[in-house]
This record gives sequence, C-alpha cells and structure tokens, in this order.
Amino acid sequence: MLTATQFRITSRLMHVMPEIPFSEYVLNVNECVAFLRNTLPFMPKTVIQLGTGLGDFVKEIDVESVLPYSEIPHFPASTVESHQGNLVLGRLNGEPVAVLQGRFHFYEGYSTKEVTFPIRVLSLLGAKLLLVTNAAGGLNPIIAPGSIMAIRDHLNFLGENPLRGPNNDEWGPRFPDLSVPYHPGLIKTALDCASKCGLKNVISGTYVCIPGPSLETPAETRFLRDSGADAVGMSSVPEVLVARHAGMEVLGLSVVSNVNDPDNFQPILLEDILETAARVTPQLQRLIAKIVGNLNTVRI
Repeated sequence: MLTATQFRITSRLMHVMPEIPFSEYVLNVNECVAFLRNTLPFMPKTVIQLGTGLGDFVKEIDVESVLPYSEIPHFPASTVESHQGNLVLGRLNGEPVAVLQGRFHFYEGYSTKEVTFPIRVLSLLGAKLLLVTNAAGGLNPIIAPGSIMAIRDHLNFLGENPLRGPNNDEWGPRFPDLSVPYHPGLIKTALDCASKCGLKNVISGTYVCIPGPSLETPAETRFLRDSGADAVGMSSVPEVLVARHAGMEVLGLSVVSNVNDPDNFQPILLEDILETAARVTPQLQRLIAKIVGNLNTVRI
C-alpha cells in the first residue's frame, strides 16, 4: 500500500496529481509569503516572467539574489529543460525587478492553481506589475517569424481557470473584471520603446492559450485563426488571470517563433522554436530594459 507521499509522487509522474483542498492551498501560499519576506533582500513592484528559450534574459540584470525554486517552500518544480527554475532579484536599467526564470505549464500535469502559485505569492508581497513573456506560434499570416507581439487580448482555451473554486476575498474579487486584461498604457509604452530602439518587428495582437503539449493540427490552426487569435501558446493566460485578480497590471510579450498556413502546413519542431527565441532574445532584452526604464511615465 502506498504512503501519502508515495501516492503524491506517483500521481505527479502519471500526471494525475490531485488538487489540494483550497484551505491547504491558502496555507501554502501564506507560508511561502512569510518565507520570502524573511529571505529576499527586497521585493520589487515589477515581476518579469520568462518563457521558453528566454532564460538568458537574466544576463541583462544586475543580480543581487538568486533563489532556486527547489529552495522555496511549496513552489512547483519546473520539468521543462529550457526553464531553469530560479527566482532572481536585481536591477534592470536601474529599476528593481523580480524575475521568474522559468515557469510551470498545465501540460506538465500541474493544476492552474499550481501554475500560478508564484504570481499569487509575489502579488501578496507587494508586486504591482507583471511583465509576462512567452514563445508562441503565429496564426496571422501577416506576422513574420521572429516578431515580438505585445498582447492586447487573449482567449483562454485551456478549459480551466485558476480562480475556479472558493474565493479568498482578501486576494481579490469573486468575479474580476477582464474588460482591459492588458494595460493600454503599457502596450503603448512597449510600442513606443520598440520604435526608439529601432525594432521594426514589434506588433500587437490577440494571444490564445491551449493546453498542449501536442502542437496544433492544420484544422486546429484554422479554427484558432478564425477565432480571432494572432498567436498561440501553452502558457501565460493563467498567470494573467491571477495577476488581474490580485489587482496587478499586466504587459504580455510573445516571441512569434513560426507562422503556419493550414493549407500548406509545415512540421513544428521544438528546436526551431528555441532557435528563434534565442535569435530574438537580444532584441527582447533591449525592449524590456527600455520599457522598465520608462515605467515611471505610465500611470499604473
């Protein structure tokens, strides 16, 4: 007969990890908040979450503290090779920032509450702005591979919401408004900063989040495009929902790794996605540094 610990480990490996009771989840969040409050040298108001292939962004930061996720109570473990799994604190363009170097995904077997655990914790530590990045596949044929898309809106096709279940009114409202999920002033700042940096590959559009890990079929690509999405990925939306629930403002940036035509479909390879992300990362680094340096011009 399996012990409780053995059952949890076996269930995780089988991707059927049972969701813990909400009261236990709240306790875990509060314990993590208390730990980080006593451990971190400071808690910035700006959080940057790095997506697939974008972990090298931390090289642009004057690092003051690196804390592996494995040392943070109740943080999930990142199982994706391109997600290093560190909470990094430092300064970017002179501004204090917290960087989540690696994220968790629904397709890894985590619940959306687990996926968004770091955002919930950092929001309770005083974070006010989330800058979320990801690598995405292009759906709109006018978008060129290697573009950076500022997210104006999103579609949640996960079939799951991290706010489902009991609501902690101290964390946010039962029915959070999403009429403006991404801050218009931050989007304008991103586009203005792109122009100042001489980046001509920065656009804006709608992002759709799907469960994964399988990539889209031609029919699914056509459906997602017809649904109004410009790019598709497997992350970010759960974190955005929790951030907005917590009263944080959000800016989303997607690196568009490829664009597929459902009538002339080409194989989508992870190696190609990572190669594009690596090629665009220096541009994204310049853009984010410029944005962070101009945050004082945005009313948040």
